[in-house]
Amino acid sequence: MTSPADAIAARRKLTNKLIAAKDAARLKPFFDPRVTLIAGDGSLLLGVEDVLAAFAGQFAEKGFVAYVRTTEDIALNADGTRAAERGRWMGSWKDAPEQSGTYLATWKKVTGQWVIENELFVTLA
Repeated sequence: MTSPADAIAARRKLTNKLIAAKDAARLKPFFDPRVTLIAGDGSLLLGVEDVLAAFAGQFAEKGFVAYVRTTEDIALNADGTRAAERGRWMGSWKDAPEQSGTYLATWKKVTGQWVIENELFVTLA
């Protein structure tokens, strides 16, 4: 049986692949419908449709390459239904400097599947 931390890490790796493939629609099952996301520039996105629209907009940018999130730690609550993922993120574009920083994501288990409830990205470079 896969541990919750391994399941979350695997889902994060899959989101990285979907972002690199510029496939916003396929990211939808990874987010809670009421997801809250604070982007690296401090902007607030509320709900899965806003998050997907932001991804689609960036994917349409000619120079956008990818965002990669690298998990450093996953901590679970006592009953194994919520988790905090902490790590580093990097964004790359063909015609602009890379951006990077730290992130924190809240995951929750819904009907046997881990989904992102909240994400906070802090741009540090």
